[in-house]
Amino acid sequence: MIEQFLRTMMRTTDVVVTGLFSPAAVAAVGLADLYARLPLRIGLGLGSGVIALSSQDTGSGATGNRDEAITQAILLGAVAGLPFVLFGVLFGERAIAVLGAEPEVARMGGLYLAIIFATSPARHVALVAARSIQGAGDTRTPMYLNVVSNGLNIVGTLVLGLGLGPAPRLHILGVGVATAFGNVFSALALAAAIRGPWTPANFVRPRQWTVTKQLLSISAPRIAEGLVTTVLEFPFNSILLVFGTDVNAAYQIGRRVYQQLTSPLSRGYRTGTSIVVGQTLGDGDPAGARYNGWAAAALGLLTVGSLGGAIFVGAERIVGVFTDDPSTIGYAAGFARAYALAAPATVLYVVLSGALTSGSDTRTPFIARVSGMAVGMLGVSAVGGIYLDYGMSAVYASIVVFYVWAMGYVAVGYYRGGWVERTQTMMNERGSAPSED
Repeated sequence: MIEQFLRTMMRTTDVVVTGLFSPAAVAAVGLADLYARLPLRIGLGLGSGVIALSSQDTGSGATGNRDEAITQAILLGAVAGLPFVLFGVLFGERAIAVLGAEPEVARMGGLYLAIIFATSPARHVALVAARSIQGAGDTRTPMYLNVVSNGLNIVGTLVLGLGLGPAPRLHILGVGVATAFGNVFSALALAAAIRGPWTPANFVRPRQWTVTKQLLSISAPRIAEGLVTTVLEFPFNSILLVFGTDVNAAYQIGRRVYQQLTSPLSRGYRTGTSIVVGQTLGDGDPAGARYNGWAAAALGLLTVGSLGGAIFVGAERIVGVFTDDPSTIGYAAGFARAYALAAPATVLYVVLSGALTSGSDTRTPFIARVSGMAVGMLGVSAVGGIYLDYGMSAVYASIVVFYVWAMGYVAVGYYRGGWVERTQTMMNERGSAPSED
């Protein structure tokens, strides 16, 4: 959770620093981040696949299969990042402009996007390597290395973005360079940790197609979930731009407030649940795996739900840290309150999705999230906000509808329990089933 806190703090620092420039700068970084989520989703998807196989095989003692999955996932991640390098250089500014951004917003966003996309292969490697090590039972090494990386990123953003000390004031360019450096540092450090004697995991020569197929079968729905929902974010942001650039900037700020205060816990619970559920399944204890998933969900509900209440009460004061523009503050507080109301549903969705992932079921979270976004965020905001003229009230409500729907769908899928049989079948196929001793 410390790692997740600093990662989120890094993104929050980007918003705070760009907020010192102008609302247009905040919107530029926010719109560029929409595209930056595309390689992120691929990295997280492969990470979900490898943490499932890594945790299951660690639990069953099949370390050879575990290392095979780790090696293959990291290689796939590096190769999958290469097309984004070209896209950022060739189409960065046009990609921002097509969303309806003003020319200056498109220029700044395109510059930031080109720099971020240049390190997409490294970002993939870092994400997959971290999940690989965590699935093997070592959560400290990725935490230590990513804490250093995120710390350097935060310092770099402040120094290069604001021109502190002898450094030049590079504005958005400096923010992008700092993030790119952090991505490369994380990738190299985590790969070295796997190659060396510091983690249970190791690299091997890839040989098993069964592992490849299972890795992709688990990762593909997770990747598709991320890519489709990222694509759906584009029309949602276009809807926000109909109401004005300050509304779009307010959305970036309101969501950042919620993510900074709650996402470290939610993501930490998800990762921990994935590891525990996967290893328990690998050890041949499906009943224990089910219990662990529900227990983690209850803990998340208690803690993140409470934080949501605090955000709702103090929304205006909190968003005031990011901007002093009166109009933006009002809208940002509304977005922060919408996310706060959705907090209990959000954490249940996130934690149970993590449990299902280590149970080799990534299709249920995929359907839950995509349908929730399409009907909730897009449907309610477009029809209610624009067509029926309910304005921003409908936009705020769309966020709550999205997460409540996604939570309900995932909870039903977890309760039905088909993921247990799927995991047992896949472990038998790759020769990782626990012995009967």
